[in-house]
Amino acid sequence: MSILAEEKTFPMTAEGKTKLEAELEDLKLNKRPQVVERIQIARSYGDLSENSEYESAKDEQSMLESRIKTIEHMIQYAEVIDSGQTDKDEVTVGKKVTFKELPDEEPEEYTIVGSAEADPMSGKISNDSPIAQALLGHRVNDEVVIQIPAGEMTVKILTVEPV
Repeated sequence: MSILAEEKTFPMTAEGKTKLEAELEDLKLNKRPQVVERIQIARSYGDLSENSEYESAKDEQSMLESRIKTIEHMIQYAEVIDSGQTDKDEVTVGKKVTFKELPDEEPEEYTIVGSAEADPMSGKISNDSPIAQALLGHRVNDEVVIQIPAGEMTVKILTVEPV
């Protein structure tokens, strides 16, 4: 009897999947040939055992191929979330959420995305983050307790909108 391992899916927005596909294409069509050329040039320098340029190019090739495999895997198991298919007031992946810490902090705004497209500096947080985990499934005007390293904070959801 064989047991099939369940593959992890990667929730993401359509925009996030498109960006991954573009990155994959760039890596395969542009970066990979550049690295191969660097390896060929370094080989022409002779003795490979003492050739730091060759070693550097091979290391770069290894990291590049690893990234290509990772992106291919994420695209293969992508679960594109259509935030328009859910209740407009419900916090889900692909929605922008505005909330404020109670009692009277300034509002904060984040877009909840899959881990593959998270970019906290741009206001995009992973669905796996503690904040997103606490907010997912809640609605406008809900008060939510979020566990943070310093303890916990209570927030009130002000708006939820699709992106």
